[in-house]
Amino acid sequence: MARKVRIIGVPLDFGQDRRGVDMGPSAVRVAGLQARLEGLGYEVKDTGNVEVALREQKSPGDPKAKYLKEIARSCQKQADWVKKILEDGALPLVLGGDHSIAVGTASGVSDFYRARQKSVGLIWLDAHGDFNTPETTPSGNIHGMPLACLHGFGPKELTELYGYAPKLSTEHTVLVGIHDLDREEARLLRQANVKVFTMRDIDERGMRSVVEEAIAIASNGTEGFCVSLDMDFIDATHAPGVGTPVRGGATYREAHLALELIYDSGNMLSLEVVEVNPVLDEHNRTAELAVELIASALGKKIL
Repeated sequence: MARKVRIIGVPLDFGQDRRGVDMGPSAVRVAGLQARLEGLGYEVKDTGNVEVALREQKSPGDPKAKYLKEIARSCQKQADWVKKILEDGALPLVLGGDHSIAVGTASGVSDFYRARQKSVGLIWLDAHGDFNTPETTPSGNIHGMPLACLHGFGPKELTELYGYAPKLSTEHTVLVGIHDLDREEARLLRQANVKVFTMRDIDERGMRSVVEEAIAIASNGTEGFCVSLDMDFIDATHAPGVGTPVRGGATYREAHLALELIYDSGNMLSLEVVEVNPVLDEHNRTAELAVELIASALGKKIL
């Protein structure tokens, strides 16, 4: 894994109705992210924020894909930035913003390795599947669609960044910790043959068994994998300040174990952390947990 880390903020909150996640990148920075990673021996540079339009100046447009134009524009700029970081031999660490930014992160990683005739996998740590499309969405919020877009399902403005789709293969994509799916979204995931580990799987098998299998799925035949961590993957008792909290998520130690195992694999190509909402948080507790988990993903050990 690269010993250089480049931080990108994407203060995007167009993908959902509940406001506040645009402040997520700042909250994570204030929680001491850069110093924590430098303490692990990384060369860290904060490259700033992707420029995002002001939501109050824009119209939602299509009620089945709200703010599509603005989200697509931000994701394209973000993807270009991610590619540049990879070209410089560093690890992109992307701070959201809502989960629609996953289109930008994974598209940039995918295109970088596609130019080198290599494929990439994805480990998606989340309470939700984010596999809706404009045809299935109950809300029209694009933060519920990025995983589908990355696999070629959804608006072409998002599916066809860089002129090709899909960005990822379902064969190398795995969801971990899912415990809240819409009915049609669940049908699409089954139809697309995406591997999904629910919280029941974690309850029955344990986090170690599930994550080790997830790593194998995302690594087999690929150069490595992107990691997308939605903070609602963790139970709301530990992470109250998230965009769409759901009870019954991973415990504090389960979450750390998942990221520690991912680091141990040596196959992580990029990391994004999304849906930190300081408006709903308690004394920046969720952002502080995000920093702890990022540190675990980058090699922090208890001993």
